Amino acid sequence: MVGYRNRNLRFDWYLVICYLLLVFIGWVNIYAAMYSDTHTSIFDLSQKCGMQFIWMLISFGGAILVMFIINEKTYSVLSTIIYILVCALLFAVIFLGREVSGSKSWFELGPVRFQPAEISKISTSLLLAYTMSKYGFKLTRLKDALKIAAIILIPMLLIVMEKETGSALVYCGFIFVLYREGLSGWILLFGILSIILFILTLIFSPLVAITALLGIYAIIYGLYTNQLFKSVLTGTLTITALAFLPSIGELETFAPVEEDTIYYIAAIISCFIAIFAVTRIWNKRFKHLKLLLISFFCSIALIFSVDFIFEKVMQPHQRARIENLLGITEDLKGIGYNVHQSKIAIGSGGFIGKGFLEGTQTKFDFVPEQSTDFIFCTIGEEWGFVGSVFLICIYLLLIIRLVILSERQKDKFTYIYGYCVACCIFMHVFINLGMTMGLLPVIGIPLPYVSYGGSSLLTFTILLFIFIRLDMERWK
Repeated sequence: MVGYRNRNLRFDWYLVICYLLLVFIGWVNIYAAMYSDTHTSIFDLSQKCGMQFIWMLISFGGAILVMFIINEKTYSVLSTIIYILVCALLFAVIFLGREVSGSKSWFELGPVRFQPAEISKISTSLLLAYTMSKYGFKLTRLKDALKIAAIILIPMLLIVMEKETGSALVYCGFIFVLYREGLSGWILLFGILSIILFILTLIFSPLVAITALLGIYAIIYGLYTNQLFKSVLTGTLTITALAFLPSIGELETFAPVEEDTIYYIAAIISCFIAIFAVTRIWNKRFKHLKLLLISFFCSIALIFSVDFIFEKVMQPHQRARIENLLGITEDLKGIGYNVHQSKIAIGSGGFIGKGFLEGTQTKFDFVPEQSTDFIFCTIGEEWGFVGSVFLICIYLLLIIRLVILSERQKDKFTYIYGYCVACCIFMHVFINLGMTMGLLPVIGIPLPYVSYGGSSLLTFTILLFIFIRLDMERWK
């Protein structure tokens, strides 16, 4: 019995230490962000730092419950039920929830508020792990691929309906799990290409995006057929010809041609070129030719859908943030105020920072939401480059350790779940740091274990400690 207990207590201390460091760093910097002469105690329950301490104790209790009380089989056996219940909450909050900052995604029970979108990360990760670990599952089979797509898209779409775009974007991180399980790299590349084309169309025009698309596909085609020089040369000549289309349309010998018409002509020419290029090597039985051609057509369709998506699908504040990020508009006193002040705070920290409780941007509340979404600028100002790098290194160690332990698993459910946890944490860190430093649009997403917020801290604690509990089974 003693031996069993010893084996059962062999949980991974690296993960636990990283977790505790992040939680402690978060608590101290929430105190720094909210510090005032009238509230000097870090345990003051009237302040966010005091409430965060309470949530820390609750989260530690949740970790103990997950680690030592709940049976490890529960997470796989009840994954479907948990997923359905959470999806029901996501749907209910649209009608019954309280609206906070334009997002109707919070349930309010007396003094306590919680966000079902946070819990959905756990339920989705569990069901993905359960479904993909079943005997006979193949991601390359259409039936199984559609099942996985539904598991990810249902909560994602419900969260979008709550106008909580930031939390919905986290679900894009699951594509790395699918890639590890055999998803074609073409899909991953197409996702990156879509982002590039979207940005080019917004900043410049559809014509620029089309010419860029032709250039990218000319390189891919050349690498595919071992004729890189010939393909790039042909692509360059075609792009040059398309670049002169607007000038040709302005010639007096032609009737005035509208700008949109020129874009459509460029798209049609590009499609014909793509079809001709693929047809030339069709009989040589190159793999993925159909996928290459379909992705080209989808890219063209995306370019001409950008205006509709930007104007009709996105909310006004989302459009304003993207325009401010891309430099289309500049509003340092309005929508761009948060990011501008955040960059000033981080930059003013220098190499070693101004010192604990000495941040002027922090003291005078120049950065809104500084204890939640913009907590990193407090760290950057008071602890400088050294403190910021130290925090990022802890996150890197946590994520890398999760991946290493996932690869060591004998049980496929634990292995896949570990990757899901790593992807959720990575996406949150990547998006939060990116928006704080002005590299990504501001979409309101917390920094895991560090930002103020009870539902966020408790969710990420349970998300991590479920994996630690499952990992303990390796030692039995």
